Amino acid sequence: MPMPNLRLVSHHLCPYVQRAAIALAEKGVPFERVQIDLADKPDWFRAISPLGKVPLLLVGDEVLFESSVICEFIEETAPGARLHPEDPLERARHRSWMEFGSSILNEIAGFYCAPDEATFEKKRQAIRDRLARVEDGFGAGPWFGGETFSLVDAVFGPVFRYFDAFEAAGIGGFMDGLPKLAAWRGRLAARPSVRDAVAPDYPARLRAFLAARPSHLGTLVA
Repeated sequence: MPMPNLRLVSHHLCPYVQRAAIALAEKGVPFERVQIDLADKPDWFRAISPLGKVPLLLVGDEVLFESSVICEFIEETAPGARLHPEDPLERARHRSWMEFGSSILNEIAGFYCAPDEATFEKKRQAIRDRLARVEDGFGAGPWFGGETFSLVDAVFGPVFRYFDAFEAAGIGGFMDGLPKLAAWRGRLAARPSVRDAVAPDYPARLRAFLAARPSHLGTLVA
């Protein structure tokens, strides 16, 4: 049975949207990208988005929301290589690390919104501590689950993209002493599905977004 027409409602910078775009690309499923401005949400979007957030996946006339649900739907319905392990216990472990990736995104948001240097440094350490946990949980590679690219990889590709922007602003050190993560980050950046999940102007857009924050990081980036 062919897949219905899919439209991914997106925002240029949203890392959760990127997860879904990566999963669709890995499965080889065609889809239409519909960009919206979250600062000026169109009425049609407000009408169909229960949480007022992206991503949404429009599957024919049906609307799916929440990135984890969308990724699971893609995995369960689309042909192509599996993005979850076959073993139930290992699959549950992968889902746990996907949630951990979301917790890192929350820490990153706190980092770029930190109003002063003390909070900024506290958040930087919190990110570093969580990355060290991922280093401990990472196996032999090259991907999180070994030889096969998975949804955990789809989650962490967008996470690592933030560090490109931080380092471009002279704020580094997040990956020091974490060789497995540093190598994984490089492989993810080169993966076509991860690379193409954002537009070519993404770095400039992200830098402008960070510079506009009324925060310590905003001052440093600006």
